[in-house]
Amino acid sequence: MKRNPRSPQFKSQVALEALKNQKTINELAAEYEIHATQISQWKRHLLDTLPTLFTTGRSKKAQNDEALQARLYEEIGRLKIELDGLKKKAAPFG
Repeated sequence: MKRNPRSPQFKSQVALEALKNQKTINELAAEYEIHATQISQWKRHLLDTLPTLFTTGRSKKAQNDEALQARLYEEIGRLKIELDGLKKKAAPFG
C-alpha cells in the first residue's frame, strides 16, 4: 500500500470530525480513504494533547528550564568525576 503523507491541517480536521461522533470511524475512513486505525490514532493524539493547548508559555518555559538545568547538572557531575580521575592519574607526576 502506498503511503500518502497528510498535512497537519488534514489530520486535525479528520480527528475533530471523529471527536464529534457524528459519523462512525468506519464512515470517516471510507469518506477520506484512510484506515480506521489511523483515524483512531489521530483522535487519541488530539485528546492527549488538548490539555496542553491552553497552557501558558511560562509553564512550557519552566519545563524547558528544568530540563536544561537537569542536563547541565548531569554534565557538571560527569566533568567533576572526569577531573577527579585526571587528578589521581597526574598525582605521581606532581
